[in-house]
Amino acid sequence: MIQFDIGEVVERFPAFRVGMVVATGLRINSGRPESLQAQITEVERSIRDTIGDLPLGDVPELGIWRETYKQFGVKKTSFRSSVERLVKKVRQGDDLPRINTLVDAYNLISLRYRMPVGADDLDRIVSPVGYRIARPGDTFIPLGDPTGADDPPLPGEVVYADGNRVMCRRWNWYQDARSAISTGTTRALLNVEAIEPTSATQVERATAALAELLADVCGAQTTWQVFDAKHPSGALERPASVARIES
Repeated sequence: MIQFDIGEVVERFPAFRVGMVVATGLRINSGRPESLQAQITEVERSIRDTIGDLPLGDVPELGIWRETYKQFGVKKTSFRSSVERLVKKVRQGDDLPRINTLVDAYNLISLRYRMPVGADDLDRIVSPVGYRIARPGDTFIPLGDPTGADDPPLPGEVVYADGNRVMCRRWNWYQDARSAISTGTTRALLNVEAIEPTSATQVERATAALAELLADVCGAQTTWQVFDAKHPSGALERPASVARIES
């Protein structure tokens, strides 16, 4: 059982909502099944058709993260939310990168609902977990950094962290290497985030869709729940069955 809390963050950002998925029994492959590829191709086409040449800052689900970052001190334009970076990549004609079935699946959900989505290896996580303000002594090792150098968050920065480390800096900007998903991961903790008012009402649907997709492409058993200002904390428990929604 993992204790989860966003209370410190929703005091300042009360519109924030996050869906948390616990997935077990995962079978993660490096290849991409045809059913997943078909859905990815469709959502890539949809992004290109619906956003077109619109400035990304004018897309409500993306622009609000820019403004939110500014509120905790992020000024550089090089720091963008994970979902904006995905949208930008797809809009310029690139395909979603092929990582593995779990990462490809959550990137699909991120694009479809225009929400930041991430995942960490549950066996590398130490309770408690949550979103909070950065603290002295926090550590962060950027995923993919060959030096493995510590790059700790700045004072006032919103982070996603467990009991030992920061797992994602600047809310949803970049992931720590120490809890990254691999093909050897059998249990994962996934997060689906929204702060824009309209998309925040869709967190339940996006989270349930993610859980169902993981069952389909990774053989997962899942449980999920949503946390917000009215329900800022609770326990994340091991799933007993697969969570599904009607299409």
